[in-house]
Amino acid sequence: MKNGRVRNIRVETISQIPIEQQRIEIVERKGIGHPDSMADGIAEAMSRALCKEYKRRFGFVLHHNTDETQIVAGKSKPKFGGGEVISPIYILLVGRATKEFDGESIPTDTVVLRAAREYIHENFPNLKDEYVVLDCRIGEGSTELKDVFTRKDKVPCANDTSFGVGYAPFSETERLVYHTERYIVGELRKSEPAIGEDVKVMGVRKDNEIELTIACAMVDAYVDDPHHYAQIKEEIRERVFEIAQEYTQRSVKVFVNTADSDGCYYLTVTGTSAEMGDDGSVGRGNRCNGLITPYRPMSMEATSGKNPINHVGKIYNILSNQIASDIASEVDGVEEVYIRLLSQIGKPIDEPLVADAQILPEKGADIDKVQREARDIIERWLPNITEIVDMLIAGKLRTF
Repeated sequence: MKNGRVRNIRVETISQIPIEQQRIEIVERKGIGHPDSMADGIAEAMSRALCKEYKRRFGFVLHHNTDETQIVAGKSKPKFGGGEVISPIYILLVGRATKEFDGESIPTDTVVLRAAREYIHENFPNLKDEYVVLDCRIGEGSTELKDVFTRKDKVPCANDTSFGVGYAPFSETERLVYHTERYIVGELRKSEPAIGEDVKVMGVRKDNEIELTIACAMVDAYVDDPHHYAQIKEEIRERVFEIAQEYTQRSVKVFVNTADSDGCYYLTVTGTSAEMGDDGSVGRGNRCNGLITPYRPMSMEATSGKNPINHVGKIYNILSNQIASDIASEVDGVEEVYIRLLSQIGKPIDEPLVADAQILPEKGADIDKVQREARDIIERWLPNITEIVDMLIAGKLRTF
């Protein structure tokens, strides 16, 4: 308890085999051009835009959620040298937003349409306007929630009974998988425009050997023929193998577009598989730390698009990762740390029903000191939980 507020913090040490010492580890990242990630990115861009519009007009954020955005695949006919999109990608912008407040109408549909279009322009240079249909079906938010969002002197109350999960630090495999996708779509793509944004990386560590299987959409207009395609694949493989040495000393094998066969290539017109056959939904891809990690605890909550004021499905998942990261980096003697935050609907978000920290200590660590310092970090974050709100609105925290 601090300043009369009950924090319900529990800190304990656990005994288990550290992830780095387990024989098998699987890690996945769906890149920004994967249809699920596209849905996440558009949903979060819409939410940030609504937050900024509400703050500009009224000084605070009003109720909204855009986390049900859906992507329906189009139809295309790619070919070496440049193909065509037959039917456009259909993107359904759906959710709830406050459209009128204190007698003033708010152009929410215009705001979210603009935000979605700008996100596509900024992240998908080959996805032309005529290749996408944006259909805005944002419903009306509940006016009964006005008090929740306008009380400046009180911490918002949780909109749900839900939990968030975070852990730290990343393992070598996790770091490698995450940065491989970021490198391919970032630095490598600058020198090779044939690389599309739809890059999925699946990593598996078997004892001390890591295998990366990369699915990389190629933009057909920049690929001359099968020989050129094979050269680009090999360049990706070689460059990823080189940068892998920055993240691990383990043996690494890299495989690229393993589904290719005679006459079958991962070619796209736009750089994303959403143009042909692959649909997307918010929350079906990466967790808010950017990874899918079946060997770690995860929450099924979608974080992208949920309002950052009182939606604990968003706030607690992001906050738990922030707390875990701080404990891992600031507290000596921590091998691994797992954070779980549980809300209770209607209760202040800075007073979770339980804030649970499980710490796997390093051999010889001062357990009492580790637990005390970990608790102090949780105590530091909870009363300042609204900092997460500001960071989310400013786009300083990732949600996928």
